[in-house]
Amino acid sequence: MSFAEEVKNEIAHCKPENAACRYAELAALLCMGGSLLAGSGGHAGMEFSTSNNAVARKALKMWCQSFAVRPEVRIRQGLRLRKKNYYILRLPPSFACTKSLRQLSLFPGEEEFTALELKKTDCQRAFLRGAFMGGGSVNQPKKDYHLELVTGNLSFARRLLKIMRRFHLPAKMTDRKGEYLVYIKEGNGVSAFLQYIGASQAYLKFEEVRIVKDMRNNVNRVVNCETANLQKTVDAAVRQRRYIRCIQESGRYGRMSPKLQEAAELRLANPEATMSELAALSNLSKSGLSHRFKKISNIAIQIEGQENNETK
Repeated sequence: MSFAEEVKNEIAHCKPENAACRYAELAALLCMGGSLLAGSGGHAGMEFSTSNNAVARKALKMWCQSFAVRPEVRIRQGLRLRKKNYYILRLPPSFACTKSLRQLSLFPGEEEFTALELKKTDCQRAFLRGAFMGGGSVNQPKKDYHLELVTGNLSFARRLLKIMRRFHLPAKMTDRKGEYLVYIKEGNGVSAFLQYIGASQAYLKFEEVRIVKDMRNNVNRVVNCETANLQKTVDAAVRQRRYIRCIQESGRYGRMSPKLQEAAELRLANPEATMSELAALSNLSKSGLSHRFKKISNIAIQIEGQENNETK
């Protein structure tokens, strides 16, 4: 079972706080996962389908609690091996169904959800919960952080984005092949969304994995940084010893000042030491010792340049 299915199974058992929240949750659920059916006389119906049994039961229960007209329930079996069954709730076009759809702001031309109480925080949470059950998805916390709600209804997508931003969620919207995606790509945002829709167990699992993931990433960054610093130390030590040998082989080692010879002897005696360790051994500052090695390198580079000119 995917992480998104775990979230849907959990929030499908969340009980709406009141009738207004139930209407908001049902409206978002049907708008996300349902399609309107046109009938004669200007009447409309609705067909909702989902592969999640818990979501189908939730949709049926909320509809029956809200309206007198009863939907037809069907199960369509998957055509391929291990394909999930689809649970279908069908409401044929009728006067009663049209009236119910108007109460949910789902009748064609009434897409601003003015019939719902979406100014209250609990109703907004219910609205987001219904939308996620109807067509939401979220990546496993071990992967990249990504949560999205997909709909073909632009007004609905804008409403979702507006509500999510009221909760200060870092949500964005884009379109893809005729559909509209409202998505979150930040770990904190995904975590907060799960809390808002009532997926407490999924939230705890997400946070547990995220903490371990972040800790592992921090450890890797520290190790990579230390490895890079160690490599720089090794490269500098090798380069300094090469310069010292170059000066020795040229016969100019004895011409160097006692201070430069002291630094050279210190490096040869401690080939793997860092500059900080050499500075501590010499009772010099790190910058002072670096300055001496800079002079040694300049002498060696000058010698190498002369030798190259002589060989030409």
